Amino acid sequence: MWSDSCRLEDLAFLHRGFTEYVHQLDMDERWAERWTTAWKFGQDAAATYTVRDLNEVDVSLTVPVRRFTWRTDQHHRPGLEYMVSTRRHHGFESFEEECLLLVADFAAGLREALSQPFRLRFYAGGKRVDHTPDYLLLTDRGPFVIDVRPAGRIRPDDELKFAATFEAALAAGWRYGVVTGWRRHVWEAVDAFSAERRLLANVLDMQGQLRAAASQGLLSLRDLVDRCSIPAVARAHALHLLWRRELGADLSVPYGDASLVRLAPGELREARS
Repeated sequence: MWSDSCRLEDLAFLHRGFTEYVHQLDMDERWAERWTTAWKFGQDAAATYTVRDLNEVDVSLTVPVRRFTWRTDQHHRPGLEYMVSTRRHHGFESFEEECLLLVADFAAGLREALSQPFRLRFYAGGKRVDHTPDYLLLTDRGPFVIDVRPAGRIRPDDELKFAATFEAALAAGWRYGVVTGWRRHVWEAVDAFSAERRLLANVLDMQGQLRAAASQGLLSLRDLVDRCSIPAVARAHALHLLWRRELGADLSVPYGDASLVRLAPGELREARS
């Protein structure tokens, strides 16, 4: 699996068990009019849209529908993660959500990331149920609603909420996923790439040297940087190009000096330019 061509869905373990709970949802012919979503715009009170009208929401103007809180006695770990794609910080409520933001910044073709984007109100078994998804990612492939829940911590009531969110997203033509973890070696590699994710001054044209060396064919990371005039400096620029997906590394093995590195195929580089 090459880092320059992977998508978020390729890197994550996505939970699918909630599909068995769809039959418990109250979904008659008018369900999309009865199910609603609440969105916040600045300091105003939450505005309500039916699921049928989700595509009328100007999500670019929204703020989290639920505030993040920090207390000394809480059991989860909230914070802010800077994303290169949006050039600003985004809230998270756990280490798992922080990982999601970093990997999405790398692999999701991201344009915007919205934390706690809306509250979904749906009906199941004659009862009203509310659920707030963790993120709405606006990507070059369309909106992607995501919940983050570690494997082994998913309860039946969570499954029901995931099933309802899936149906609401499907009605709007959006994608939906429940991320339970990451494929082997993925998190460590993306975390390494992120060390040089911000712009680097390329005064010695190390990036040009790296591209020229990689254009000759597959090389180990060690051999790639050794072909540059200053290998120590080339290492930092190699990480930067790996983050930008101009170079690609094999993510099926641990990232290190022996990792195979390639120049991203031309059509991928052109699509990102």
